[in-house]
Amino acid sequence: MAGLKPGIPTPESLTVHGASRVLEVGYSDGAQFRLPFELLRVYSPSAEVQGHGPGQEVLQYGKRNVEIVAVEPVGNYAIKPIFSDGHESGLFTWVYLYELGSEQEQRWAQYLQRLEAAGVDRDTPMPGKSSGHGCSSH
Repeated sequence: MAGLKPGIPTPESLTVHGASRVLEVGYSDGAQFRLPFELLRVYSPSAEVQGHGPGQEVLQYGKRNVEIVAVEPVGNYAIKPIFSDGHESGLFTWVYLYELGSEQEQRWAQYLQRLEAAGVDRDTPMPGKSSGHGCSSH
C-alpha cells in the first residue's frame, strides 16, 4: 500500500466513534489504537499546527470538545479529518496514525506539559482566526 514504510503494518479498519470522540484504527499486526479527537487535532501534521520547520510549532489548546465531522480518504495512504473547529488541512498518513497510536501516552504527557508551561489548559479558547483553514502564514 502506498505511503507505508517497509515493516509498518497496513491499516485494516477505521471507525469514527462520535459519542466518545475517538478514532479507532486497526492494523494488520493486530495493533488497535483508540485516538482521541483532541489528540489528533493538537498533533495535526498540518503546517498550521507544525509550522514550516523545527521550532515553529503552534500550541493548540481549547480542543477538549473538538469533533471530527467528516473523514475523507486521500489515495491509499492517508485520511483527511475535518474537525468541528474548521481545521481540515492535516493529512494523516497511515504511518503517522500508527506512530500517534504507539506513542499516545508520551505525546499526551508532552502536550499537557506544554499547556502548563504556556499557562493555558485544555479548555482555554484559542485566539480568534479568520477562517480556521489552511496555513495562516500565507
